[in-house]
Amino acid sequence: MSKLGLPDTITACLFDLDGVITRTAVVHAAAWKEMFDAFLRDRDGAGFRPFSQDDYDRYVDGLPRADGVRAFLAARGVELPEGTPDDPPAAGTVCGLGNRKNELLLARIRKGGVEAYEGSLRYLHAVRAAGLRTAVVSSSTNCRDILRAVHAEDLFDVRIDGEVARRRALPGKPRPDTFLAAAADLGVTAGRSAVFEDALAGMDAGRSGGFGYVVGVDRVGQADALRAHGADTVVEDLAELGAPA
Repeated sequence: MSKLGLPDTITACLFDLDGVITRTAVVHAAAWKEMFDAFLRDRDGAGFRPFSQDDYDRYVDGLPRADGVRAFLAARGVELPEGTPDDPPAAGTVCGLGNRKNELLLARIRKGGVEAYEGSLRYLHAVRAAGLRTAVVSSSTNCRDILRAVHAEDLFDVRIDGEVARRRALPGKPRPDTFLAAAADLGVTAGRSAVFEDALAGMDAGRSGGFGYVVGVDRVGQADALRAHGADTVVEDLAELGAPA
């Protein structure tokens, strides 16, 4: 193993954004809850059952926005028209609900700002100093703005985010396609790439894509689940893998 906590065969690192590099997973979860609770309260009235952290972890975390809406609604036995990506946030469609969530997310980001995990930034700098290539792989369509907000855009050679995935018609996590695209853009094979993820869907993507190493980042006490879904190792902070203090 190298001083970075990775096999010596690894030449590229593919990082998820939310929950791995930045703390935006918390504001994402809050925006999802605000949107779904309002929708469910209007729909179900006295039978309203709120959106929970478990719902977020099981159905939404790490998935493209529309996929998350669709998965959670299916779990509640709710069917809505698909709509189109341009649907207004008030539309009663899958895309409309997703756009409402994004509107709430952006409002929260503007109000409270975005923070990066300092250990992750130190690890990124160490990875770059060691000559490894880097990519950020996120289902977020706000990825570039978030990276700029934490002054981390220049730490990545490649960005595969929600906008890029839509243009290239890449299916999102738990499919491995976005990570595979990042490796291809970096000019490396999956087997020589390491995936860094905090979501179970990301673990599934890392396992099914044949990547050389999969690092689970445990921010919420789900280390066992991360291992069960394919993590080769689990850390609470990337600095544990090896980064200067």
